[in-house]
Amino acid sequence: MDNVAADLSQDRPRLGRSSTAERVADILRDRISAGFFQPGQRLSEETISEGLGVSRNTLREAFRLLGHERLLDHKLNRGVFVRLPSAEDVADLYRVRRVLEGAAVRRKPDKQALKGLKEAVLDAERAAAQDDWQGVGTANIRFHQALVSLNDSPRIDESMRQLLAELRLVFHVMENPRAFHEPFVDRNRTLLGLIEAGEPEQAAAYLDDYLDHAERLLIHAYEPNR
Repeated sequence: MDNVAADLSQDRPRLGRSSTAERVADILRDRISAGFFQPGQRLSEETISEGLGVSRNTLREAFRLLGHERLLDHKLNRGVFVRLPSAEDVADLYRVRRVLEGAAVRRKPDKQALKGLKEAVLDAERAAAQDDWQGVGTANIRFHQALVSLNDSPRIDESMRQLLAELRLVFHVMENPRAFHEPFVDRNRTLLGLIEAGEPEQAAAYLDDYLDHAERLLIHAYEPNR
């Protein structure tokens, strides 16, 4: 069993007794969000089906679902590849983020949501102290997922999971991950403080500037290739 299969085998308990394509897609989506798979990487049916202990038919259905989410590309006679979103995709992702996250910061947070936000901020700060910028990116993804959970909507949560998996693929265009992620370690801490202080309009204004800042950095990274 190669390293990918061995690593994926740890996710088998998540499949439960009935291994469905939706559960397999959930696992692969989470792995994409964590930076485990890279844009342009070819996904081996043999390796992944072995690692998760599922049939190739189940895996192909999961690949199809993730293709509809714009996370994978099916290339005729070549296989299935992790997709690299375009600069136009980035702009659209940020349009959606402004709607979902802007609504979230205007709501009164409950204790569980605040706990998730605080844990993500602390994890990012610990990862930054260890110069682990992929870990910072993963913690940032979790921060924004927790932020959107303030909307108290399972449908919005699911939409955000898909959006953040696609956004994680965008992070790979940054030649210097530290230069991109480092400013947002402090910005997440500041945004959390505004939410905790019960300042929804200030938090919303700060979030707008935050998302503008992140979008500019990402779009700029695409410029040499456009």
